[in-house]
Amino acid sequence: MVTERFLRERRGVVLEPAERAMLEDAIAEVRKVGPREIIVRAGERLEQSTLLIEGFMSRYIDDRRGLRQLVAVHVPGDFVDLHSYPLKTLDHDVATMTAATVAIVPHTALDRIKTNMPALVDKLWFATLIDAAIHRAWLFRLGRLDALGRVAHFLSETNARLISAGLSDGRRFALGLTQNDLAEICGLTSVHVNRIMRQLREEQLCTFRSSLVEIPDPEKLARRGEFDPAYLYIAPAFAPGEARKAQK
Repeated sequence: MVTERFLRERRGVVLEPAERAMLEDAIAEVRKVGPREIIVRAGERLEQSTLLIEGFMSRYIDDRRGLRQLVAVHVPGDFVDLHSYPLKTLDHDVATMTAATVAIVPHTALDRIKTNMPALVDKLWFATLIDAAIHRAWLFRLGRLDALGRVAHFLSETNARLISAGLSDGRRFALGLTQNDLAEICGLTSVHVNRIMRQLREEQLCTFRSSLVEIPDPEKLARRGEFDPAYLYIAPAFAPGEARKAQK
């Protein structure tokens, strides 16, 4: 099922079978996309939205010099640009970070959902509210945390989101991002991120082996990054601490 990770294990939100079926029927195409490919350009008129099935994607803004600032990272199950449905254009670019599989949902199909299944519209709206909550957490991270705290917060957040998507056991997950990606996410330089990764390893907070991230003590990492998963609205049984306990 293409939509199985959409709003998976979110607190107080369950897609009923009929809603899931209608969302599946709304998909016009499933597409494989290579890494570092632009899906949407800022200002482009849009007639469809993208559901991420596999891989990682980002939203970003370039400054006048052409330097990029990542403003969001998306994981499988995210409706990456659902807000383009009412807005019709975006003020930022959307691109893959890794090889990805995406589902294309025409806005005309969303029109049908709006007409025929209002309860599903509320759940689509809920997904955009989660995006907004993540944006607020990113503002906090960049504005209030030191370098190590920023990286610790991002890794804790990603772990929590992937637990919800069924892609982390609570202590390890695949993250196919580069040091430069982490630098752009956390407002640091690549050289600084290299030092932070070494510090995380030395303090036994986190290790990186190729694309695999291992977190020996998720609670300790979360404390260092001042991470509280409440804003992600993850079902209690799938919150980071509970997922870790389930592995014991």
